Amino acid sequence: MAKKRPQTKVKPQLIDGEVPVVGAREPCPCGSGRRYKACHGRAAAHAATELVQRPFEGLPGECDWVALRELVPAATAGLSLRDGLPEGVPSVTLATVLPMAWPALRRDDGSVLIGLQNDTASGDISRDLADTLLRALEAAPGTPVQGRRAPAEGPRLQDLLNPKGAFEPVVHSGFEFWVPDAENATPEVAASLERANAAAIPTVKLSGVDAAYWCETPDKNHLRWVMPHPEEQLLDALARLHAAGRSSLGEGTRLVGSFRAHGLTVPVWDLPTGVTAEDVEKPAAEFAERLAAALAVQEPLTPDERRARGGLTNRQVTLS
Repeated sequence: MAKKRPQTKVKPQLIDGEVPVVGAREPCPCGSGRRYKACHGRAAAHAATELVQRPFEGLPGECDWVALRELVPAATAGLSLRDGLPEGVPSVTLATVLPMAWPALRRDDGSVLIGLQNDTASGDISRDLADTLLRALEAAPGTPVQGRRAPAEGPRLQDLLNPKGAFEPVVHSGFEFWVPDAENATPEVAASLERANAAAIPTVKLSGVDAAYWCETPDKNHLRWVMPHPEEQLLDALARLHAAGRSSLGEGTRLVGSFRAHGLTVPVWDLPTGVTAEDVEKPAAEFAERLAAALAVQEPLTPDERRARGGLTNRQVTLS
């Protein structure tokens, strides 16, 4: 006669929003009897590996978000929240980098700083930053916010920020914006500030065109310009100008290629060492007009233009 199997009590299952995160091989807290990685951990694992190609799409100033993430050492931009600022939070500011690489910091006065260039735990930078922002808004004044894996179904920046709010980056020569009184900073923050300032490449945002950033390096200067146009259409237009000898920004300058970053294309020009940001303001504005005309052309590329396009794409790299 077969033995009766012992009765086991089934734990009441929790809804997704109540299931805490545990180790991948641990029993799922929902009570299903399966391991977490095979149950409610599936969504978290998927979110951690699936790369969102354009994490800043839909935000005001998408091109500048990409620039501050990948190109600019020291910059800040005020953020406007969809539902307004909570009580006790006078402002929210995006920063390229924060001291000790903190993801966020709530200052003594209650204001919030969010770091953009930190490593993120998932493939969606927007979701990770939104999670950091929400935790910073609730953090005690005077404390940093540590990194963590954002909930798979958590909000994104696009859900939290005002879609009509302006995004106006301010580029700084150093990181003194970290602390209101740099002279009285803690030794750890002071050391981090000194290291960051020593490594920062001089960078200037052009005022006459959108999302174009001049930078100075020991050998030569560069202009890196984040553009919103579809990649294939933009490369065709750049090839038309390059083949016609109209892709430079003046004597001694040269369009050397482009790279991809967060779903957008960033053309790069080499500039002679003596060419400043002010020197390229007018040539960049004139180039923007030539590019707009080239983007409107519908005819197929000529053989010379195809060769020019091949040269540009052969020198293209992907950062993200």
